[in-house]
Amino acid sequence: MEKRVIIISGPTGSGKSAISLELAKLLDTQIISSDSMQIYKRMDIGTAKITENERAGIKHHMLDIIEPSDEYSVKDFQQKTLSLIDQIHQEGNIPIIVGGTGLYINSIFYKYDFSDVVPNKEFRDKMEAAFTNNPKELLDKLMNIDNTLYSNLTTKDKKKIIRALEVYEYSGKTISVDSELNKDYEFYLYVINDDRAKLYDAINNRVDQMIKNGLIEEVKALLDEGLNENHQSMKAIGYREVIPYLKGQYTQGEMIEKLKQDSRRYAKRQLTWFRKNEHVRWLDKAIMTKEEMINKIIGDINGFPISK
Repeated sequence: MEKRVIIISGPTGSGKSAISLELAKLLDTQIISSDSMQIYKRMDIGTAKITENERAGIKHHMLDIIEPSDEYSVKDFQQKTLSLIDQIHQEGNIPIIVGGTGLYINSIFYKYDFSDVVPNKEFRDKMEAAFTNNPKELLDKLMNIDNTLYSNLTTKDKKKIIRALEVYEYSGKTISVDSELNKDYEFYLYVINDDRAKLYDAINNRVDQMIKNGLIEEVKALLDEGLNENHQSMKAIGYREVIPYLKGQYTQGEMIEKLKQDSRRYAKRQLTWFRKNEHVRWLDKAIMTKEEMINKIIGDINGFPISK
């Protein structure tokens, strides 16, 4: 059997989990999460992590694997996920990768070389100082070096910006080298999209539901553990907006509106990221039902892979 891999992605709030669950049931297979924030334990509401009940007995990987105080790199994700893909193939199944973190997905889809560039303290200290002085200027440097990565980052992504600059400085390579497909596998890459107004409504409604489900209490509990805004995990959308509210910097209404705005902007960046990938097969909710999307995927995996 060829090593087929299904990837289902799309902007936040597009319905990736619902499609992946139905597909996993039909194929009797397992799901690997490619969400950079659902890896953290006890960060459930703000990351829209699928619950045990919602998983309906489908085995999910890469959820709740590290503590919120830990750090986790794209390279860590790449190595673990490639191992899981091979494991699921050995069991005779087609793995389904689901999530919206573009860099995580690209690290599997392409032959990403994270290089042997070891951290250089002198360079990092210099970049840290430059970031403190003018974070936007440092991010703009990345635009000229690695525009693909640049388009998916903001000035809140200090560590990713500095690492990308460090790799380029000492290897001449960019992290987002995306010219060579990973042909060890047959990939079927799908991105779900919807009418923008409907997508934004779904995002706004989801934020309201997160607040009702206890997002503020979840963030407060994490802060009580000793976490703060400098931890990688707490820079995630849904957490970084609540922290200033808990410090009294703005009202609950202002916090909710900022969270909705940040989530909509993130969705826009996700779509921009995937539009740059010529191999994407788009699933348009405006013209396709969930059943039609699933039927298309089933038809494709029995016919035409991307990477052949």
